[in-house]
Amino acid sequence: MAWNEPGGDKNDPWKNRGGKEQGPPDLDEVLKNLFGKFSKAGGSGGGSGKSYTGMGIGLLAAIIVVVWGLSGFYTIKEAERGVILRFGENTGELAMPGLSWKMTFIDEIIPVNVQNISSLGSAGAMLTEDENMVRVEMEMQYRIADPYLWKFSVTDPETSLSQALDSAIRYVVGHMRMDDILTDGRETARQRVREELDSIVKAYNIGVSVIDMNFKDARPPAEVKAAFDDAIAAQEDEVRFIREAEAYAREIEPRARGQVNRMNEEAQAFKERSILEAQGEVARFEELLPQYLAAPVVTRQRIYLETMEEVYSSTSKIIVDTEGGGNMMYLPLDKIMERQNSQTQAQRDQQRNTLEGLRNSPATEELLNRTQDSNTRSSNRQGRN
Repeated sequence: MAWNEPGGDKNDPWKNRGGKEQGPPDLDEVLKNLFGKFSKAGGSGGGSGKSYTGMGIGLLAAIIVVVWGLSGFYTIKEAERGVILRFGENTGELAMPGLSWKMTFIDEIIPVNVQNISSLGSAGAMLTEDENMVRVEMEMQYRIADPYLWKFSVTDPETSLSQALDSAIRYVVGHMRMDDILTDGRETARQRVREELDSIVKAYNIGVSVIDMNFKDARPPAEVKAAFDDAIAAQEDEVRFIREAEAYAREIEPRARGQVNRMNEEAQAFKERSILEAQGEVARFEELLPQYLAAPVVTRQRIYLETMEEVYSSTSKIIVDTEGGGNMMYLPLDKIMERQNSQTQAQRDQQRNTLEGLRNSPATEELLNRTQDSNTRSSNRQGRN
C-alpha cells in the first residue's frame, strides 16, 4: 500500500518519525545543517579543513565569474542599433548589429529599430481662415534617426510626435481657405504641414526623421457636403473645359496656318499661270497677225474652225434649229467625235500638209505682198498730210 493512499498515514515519510509528526524539511534548516557539518569538518581537520574551504570558495568564485561572463553576450538585429548605458549614463556609442558582449550589471543595452518606417495619422474638424469647418485627415511616415534621443529625450515620443502632427495640421489649415483645402490646394497644404512638422520635431529634438506626408482626405461638414460637391464638380468641369479648349486651339491653329499657306501658294500659282497665259496669248496674237494680214479670209476661217473645235470638244451633243421648217435637229456630237478620233494619223497629216501648202502658195504670197504695199502707201499718204 502506498503511503499517500487512504489508510496509509503510518507509511508517510514525514509523519511518525521520532515519535512525532513533522512536515517537509525547511530549506533554511537544511543549508544550516550542511554548513555546520563543513565547519565541524574544518575544526576537526585542522589545516586540511581550511584548504578544502578555500578550494570551495575559489570554485564558487570561478563559477560566478563564468556565469557572469556568459551572461554578457547579446545579439543586435540587422535593422536595430543598441543604446549603451553604463551605470545608467549614455556612453555616446551605439551597439552595431551582430553578436557582442557587455558587462552585466554595469552596462545596459537598449535595442532600437532604426530602419523600420512607421506611420502615424491625425484627423479632426478644424477651423479655416475664412471661418468654415472642415474635417482633414493626414498621415505621416517617419523613421528613428537617433535611438538615444528617441528613448530618453521625451517621456513618450510617440505621443509627442502625434501632438506635433496635430498641431502642424491645425496651424496650416487655420491659415488657408476652405475652397483651397477642398480643391486644388491640397498639395500646398501637404507641403506646408510637412515643413511645419519638421520645425516642431527639430525643436523637440526627439531623434525622428519625417519621410513623407500624405493628404488622405478633406471634406466639409455633412450638412453642406452636397453643395460643396456640386461646387467642386463645377470647378473640375471648368478646368476640363479649359484643357479641352487649349487642346482644340493647339490642334486647329497648325491646320489653319497650313490652309493659309496653301491658299497663298495657290494664289501665287494662279497669278503666275494667268501671267504666263496672257503672255502666251499675246505671243500667239503677235504670231497670228502677220498671217491674218497676209491671208485674212483663210486665217479667219481657220480661227473659226479651231474655235468651234474647241467649243464642241467640251460637249457631247448639240441641237440645231433648221431654217424655215421649225424642226429641231439633233447632232450626236459624241458619236461624231468618236468617228473623228478614229481617223488615221495619215489623214491628219494630209490635212496639216494641205494647210501648210495653202499658206505657202504663190497666191497667198502675192496677196501678202499686195497687202504690205497697200499698207506702205497708206502710211506715206498719212505722212504727207
